[in-house]
Amino acid sequence: MKINDTKSFGEIIKKRRKKLGYTQKYVSDVSGISASFISDLENGKATIEIGKAIYLANLLGIDVVLNERG
Repeated sequence: MKINDTKSFGEIIKKRRKKLGYTQKYVSDVSGISASFISDLENGKATIEIGKAIYLANLLGIDVVLNERG
């Protein structure tokens, strides 16, 4: 799935978390990131805390790759 916006990124995070059988609370406890942030991220809420979003993606085994064009 190509990530074009916060909604598609959140969908990927949520899908992977559920595939692993993790609750938002569990991921929050393991990562130290609030469950409300995880919920906002999964629901596509725009955020400037991209570092947390990338950390969660990596924690769930999702590689975030930048493909440069030009």
